[in-house]
Amino acid sequence: MENKRRKGILERLNAGEVIVGDGGYVMQLERRGYVKAGHWTPEAAIEHPEAVRQLHREFLRAGANVIQTFTFYCSEDKLAISGNVTNITGAQINEAACDLAREVANEGDALVAGCVSKTPCYVKSRSETEVKAIFKKQMDDFLKKDIDFFIVEFVDHVEEALWAVEVLKSSGKAVGATLCISPHGDMDGVPPAECAIRLVRAGADIVGVNCHLDPLTCVRTVKMMKAGLDNAGLKAHLMIQPLGFHTPECNFGGYTSLPEYPFALETRALTRWDVHKYAREAYNAGICYIGGCCGFEPYHIRAIAEELSAERGSLPAASEKHGLWGAALDMHTKPWVRARARREYWENLLPASGRPKCPSMATPADNYEK
Repeated sequence: MENKRRKGILERLNAGEVIVGDGGYVMQLERRGYVKAGHWTPEAAIEHPEAVRQLHREFLRAGANVIQTFTFYCSEDKLAISGNVTNITGAQINEAACDLAREVANEGDALVAGCVSKTPCYVKSRSETEVKAIFKKQMDDFLKKDIDFFIVEFVDHVEEALWAVEVLKSSGKAVGATLCISPHGDMDGVPPAECAIRLVRAGADIVGVNCHLDPLTCVRTVKMMKAGLDNAGLKAHLMIQPLGFHTPECNFGGYTSLPEYPFALETRALTRWDVHKYAREAYNAGICYIGGCCGFEPYHIRAIAEELSAERGSLPAASEKHGLWGAALDMHTKPWVRARARREYWENLLPASGRPKCPSMATPADNYEK
């Protein structure tokens, strides 16, 4: 695979291909005992490479076309305030994460995205020089390795995302920029449409949203971004990688304001059928890069690939065992379970929580940053 020229991300998108992104890393690895909750820094790429490699591999098998480097929050300032007592450097993590992602991506026809995220430095100083220096250092680490394009992710101030895009575009590689914002806009009140316009004018080739809010809310936000670009006469590909949980109570500040964050979110998890609906809604909205963030496990990514299998022209290897829409249940010994081997059953199911007197909603904390 190394000797075969890989079609780039823009080549694929320009040809009308549907790109399936991978899922969340920090939350899945925390649940498996490899990442510290709250801080979410990626030293596991050095300390437990086998865990990161396995998660990459499961996302690839589920149908992902892109493997993101496990480099979330990998800036020296974030590592320092997160209790980095092992003295692992950002450069070491970035380079190891690139190697892991490339190793697994080469097992299929997947691309590697070098990822940067927001920095504590931005909120502390708002210094363009300091923040850009951090992004430049990360970019230089990635360019020592074989990555295909860049993604700016999990940024809630569009100004910081613009600075990241400006730095990464100097590499000559394609850049995607995703904000963790709601339909209300970024943390400074800049509306989604204006955010998209600024990102594209800064050089972003792909724009969209990621994390913080549930899929259908994120679809709404990207639609607003698309409308802004259309009205401004600007062109860019659209991307979405939402949260893997239902968050109806917190559609401004995001899931970190929920009382269940981060250790009791399981009852809010999306079913694979929720993801089928999300994938179709996103595709119908004109979004062609569709993946997931925190809470998205491999079976969720498989659901995206299955829902869009006709558009993609194939099913992932991970679909071989169970078939589409639970078809494998047709072989079950119980007749009432066999009756569930059909799309109509799962599309119309209203799942129960199984928890007596479980509230349908929670009261989010109101002290998140605005």
